[in-house]
Amino acid sequence: MENSVFILAVGVAVAVLAAIFIFVLLRGERARAESAAHMAQLADSAVRLAAQQAELTGRLQQTQSGINERLDGLSKRLGDGLAEQTEKTGETLKDLQTRLAVIDRAQQNITDLSQQVVGLQDILSNKQARGAFGEIQLQDIVTAALPPSAFALQVTLSSGARVDCLLHLPNPPGAIAIDAKFPLESYQALRDARDDAAQVLARRTFSADVLRHVRDIAEKYIVPGETAESALMFLPSEAVYAELHANFRNVIEDSFRRRVWIVSPTTLMATLNTVRAVLKDARMREQAGVIQAEVQKLLDDVGRLDERVGRLNRHFDQTVEDIRQIRITTDKVTKRAERIDEIQLGPDSPAGDLPPPAPLPIIDDVAPQ
Repeated sequence: MENSVFILAVGVAVAVLAAIFIFVLLRGERARAESAAHMAQLADSAVRLAAQQAELTGRLQQTQSGINERLDGLSKRLGDGLAEQTEKTGETLKDLQTRLAVIDRAQQNITDLSQQVVGLQDILSNKQARGAFGEIQLQDIVTAALPPSAFALQVTLSSGARVDCLLHLPNPPGAIAIDAKFPLESYQALRDARDDAAQVLARRTFSADVLRHVRDIAEKYIVPGETAESALMFLPSEAVYAELHANFRNVIEDSFRRRVWIVSPTTLMATLNTVRAVLKDARMREQAGVIQAEVQKLLDDVGRLDERVGRLNRHFDQTVEDIRQIRITTDKVTKRAERIDEIQLGPDSPAGDLPPPAPLPIIDDVAPQ
């Protein structure tokens, strides 16, 4: 009986020990399986994180490439525009220098011509030659002082009168007519008069001829709505011009009242220089309006560029912040993986790391009553 009980107790103890051993083995296998699954999940997360980081890097590179292409295109357009404007400015300055040289040569020719005025009477022997000489001299002076678009020769007005030269000026004052005829015969008679009676008669004749010519210019070449309110009477002789202003004040005053300005080659050149300045000022005002409009458009483009650069800068800041957050998450994942790697599980673990076995139950040897 006692042997049976002992054998039974030993068998129970062996069964308990076997159950404990099997439980420990099963627990170790499950822990290893859970650890392997956890490591697989961490590896999968790391792969997905690397893929997202690679995709983000590709997007950043694509964005940077697009920005560089746009900036290169903008720089090229600006460079081409500046080069074109520089070339146009150089051509304008070159043209201006050429015209100034022409004006200098014309002024020298006028000076030489003024020195030869003494022989004017011999050259102009008849009215036809005198008229042709005045027209040619007027044409030379106007051509040397003004561009071709600023004047026209032998123009027929709406009234039917034919003017020797018409200056195209903006309103006001408008187009100005220039007549190149002058009374040389009466001036020659005035110069040839020897006694007082001949001089008085020659003065009256000369004054009447000039006044009649002034009235004809005022009636024919001052057309309301078509020409300016004044006209020019061109005297190709400095001597005749000087004689009028020196001794015929009444003729000059009458010409002023009729708005007919008497000019000589020298004063006509000064007048045309003033006309040229007026035309240049008008063109500058037109060009200033165009330049102002272009500058305003350029300022608008610069404003839009600044706004877009600001938006791009905010995108860059957001991208940098996202990368920083990703780096923080990556560091956390790395640290957790390191802590998991430090934990040693499985049969290689030291015995001291395992929990102590549970104590065996105490079996009473007393037989049942």
